[in-house]
Amino acid sequence: MKLQTAERMKDYEEGIFQLLNEKKEEVEKTGKKVYNLSVGTPDFEPAPHIIEAVVEAAGKPENYKYSLKEIPELLQAVITRYKKRYEVELNPSEVTAVYGSQEGIAHIGLSLCNPGDVVLVPDPGYPIFSIGPSLAMADIVAYPLLKENHYLPDLKGMEENIRKRAKFMIVSYPLNPICKAAPDSFYQELILWAKENNIIIVHDNAYSDIIYDGRLGRSILSFEGAKDICVEFYSLSKSYNYTGARMGFLVGNEFLVQNFKKLRSQIDYGAFLPVQYGAVAALTGPDDMIKNQCIEYQKRRDALCGGLRKIGWQIEDSEGTMFAWAGIPQKYTDDVEFVMELLERSGVLCTPGSSFGKLGKGHVRFALTMPTEQIKEAVGAIEASGILK
Repeated sequence: MKLQTAERMKDYEEGIFQLLNEKKEEVEKTGKKVYNLSVGTPDFEPAPHIIEAVVEAAGKPENYKYSLKEIPELLQAVITRYKKRYEVELNPSEVTAVYGSQEGIAHIGLSLCNPGDVVLVPDPGYPIFSIGPSLAMADIVAYPLLKENHYLPDLKGMEENIRKRAKFMIVSYPLNPICKAAPDSFYQELILWAKENNIIIVHDNAYSDIIYDGRLGRSILSFEGAKDICVEFYSLSKSYNYTGARMGFLVGNEFLVQNFKKLRSQIDYGAFLPVQYGAVAALTGPDDMIKNQCIEYQKRRDALCGGLRKIGWQIEDSEGTMFAWAGIPQKYTDDVEFVMELLERSGVLCTPGSSFGKLGKGHVRFALTMPTEQIKEAVGAIEASGILK
């Protein structure tokens, strides 16, 4: 008997992070110190008041039943957060919870697309941007993010036949992996363009609280007319280090939010109640931790990007996200091979840019997930390895 699986599974090969982890373990066995700057898991802890809220709620037996929906306090906490942080007015019907942005982006295409609809995704871009719509059997069209266009999509230059077939477009700034922010003028142009072409905008707002050099992280919903055509994913993972709890939200256009909520009602029974109470504590608590954390991330950015430039690796400063993006040294042509050699020679592990799309080839992504002093050590290890000579 030959077991048959779905054809789509051919597209989901072993992830690059698994391969990198295997190589990391191999190098560690030699006794060499490894600086793991590949996976973007925050090394900061959740604030004590968040943990306390989860622990208190977890001690109550009644909180182990199906939640079925968001508790009213959680919806109000999101509304309060958006008003305070982004000056955006929301009502409860414009908010629904998801198990983190990853899950939400993986499923939203199922609520929006018919097979053969076009979905526009960034290149380079985070892999789930393409994987999610592919589950809905949409046709993925990548829009290039090029330095000459300030890493913004060329809206005016997009082909008419693509625009006519496009159902929705995924946008995210500051964007993982290229670490660029977008000016206000871009969002204003994007909203008008989307309305003219009847294209829904899905904005992934995962990193607006990790943004550098005095920039202001924005919600797309803070711009005029956005609610007519836009929805936005907002996550507690990076701002609040609530990663394992898997708590995020889809907010924005009421029809699109409720349409997605209907789909998710067929998939799950709602987030674990203690997780919801922890999210309430996060969203209604003080912002000091978030602001101080951003300052620390910027110190790490300066140590990595500034440090690499000093030793001869020309890398632009990250404008936001918990990452940094760099072209590989000129004498190398393959980013995967370079990452493996860098790990072997220096012990520094980063992620090949080709795992983020065709235009990611020839680049690498560093995660700023180690204290500043250790990042300085990693830069020193790269210099000592001689790989840049």
